[in-house]
Amino acid sequence: MGLSKTIWANPVEVIRTKQPDHPVLVFAPTVLQATARRFLRGFPGLVTYAVKSNPDEMVIENLVAAGLRGFDVASPAEIEMIRRIAPNAALHYHNPVRGRDEIAFAVAKGVKTWSVDSISELDKLIEMVPAAGCEISVRFKLPVAGAAYNFGAKFGATAELAAVLLSRAAAAGFIPSLTFHPGTQCTDPMAWDAYIRTAAEIARNAGVEIARLNVGGGFPNHRSVGPAPALEEIFALIDRVTGEAFGAARPALVCEPGRGLVGDAFVHVTRIKALRDGEHVFLNDGVYGGLAELPLIGNIDRIAAISPEGVIRSQEARPRIVFGPTCDSVDRLPGELGLPTDMEEGDFVVFKGMGAYSSATNTRFNGFGQLEVVTALSLDF
Repeated sequence: MGLSKTIWANPVEVIRTKQPDHPVLVFAPTVLQATARRFLRGFPGLVTYAVKSNPDEMVIENLVAAGLRGFDVASPAEIEMIRRIAPNAALHYHNPVRGRDEIAFAVAKGVKTWSVDSISELDKLIEMVPAAGCEISVRFKLPVAGAAYNFGAKFGATAELAAVLLSRAAAAGFIPSLTFHPGTQCTDPMAWDAYIRTAAEIARNAGVEIARLNVGGGFPNHRSVGPAPALEEIFALIDRVTGEAFGAARPALVCEPGRGLVGDAFVHVTRIKALRDGEHVFLNDGVYGGLAELPLIGNIDRIAAISPEGVIRSQEARPRIVFGPTCDSVDRLPGELGLPTDMEEGDFVVFKGMGAYSSATNTRFNGFGQLEVVTALSLDF
């Protein structure tokens, strides 16, 4: 993956001028910074960025330029990168399971905020992390729907265990807090309602007044045709419900969006390698590359087919089966994708809202996976 130093006007200019035969991610820093300022202005607490969603250094640099001062990190490599780019940023090590070598590394780098969802991992933190000035945020889960997929299958204590962990963390001298994640691309604000009210119950059951409540990521980006997600409505609900649930013991709020911050700052340009017998579409990218996430959370339908001359194909769309370029039968987008009937081999298929989990999960399987990143003033076309 490489970054061109040329700044393009928009994705159509990239297509018309470069005629790329490899996949290209088009990045608009103006969009990223505008989204960051939207979170900073609207969310009623500290905004941190989930680095895993797109760890490109230019993304981090633009978020810092927009005013972001906190990052959710999940590995020593992410910690080291953020310490280099933003030495004074707050680091939240919210991967709840860590090796002893990883804990020691983070302590040496001055990490002060940790999450935990099990007794065994809490014991490690009590043993290895100096309690003074350090926060342990207990992560819990609920059987709540509303997201593209549920993070609770891997992480999160039950509400009952969370109360035990919270009490033990407070007794050990750590700053006690709670955290949750409603699931990626969560479009139902009521998921936050249920989690926040349960957080208040956990704190009461533990007999602990928590310092902070981290309401996780899950904030959606614009993936479907129609209005963009109403982030401000989610912010307002979080603010209101926190006050209702905690009353005078209201904690400070934190969020850690990844997709919600970076998703709409990139579009993904792919090219049609073949229209097999006029039916099946073969792209030069697929599920082993920048489209790896689509089988997990579904297709993006904010797409366009564009000719090499930069003309947007406009005939009526019909469902097509879409394959990636590898010699592997699972390299297929889920279901069918609506694509215009006048598109041709050599045209480009552009996916909007592709800033998260695209370059971060790209592989070179089967010799494919060359992925270029270019910068544009705008993503409009």
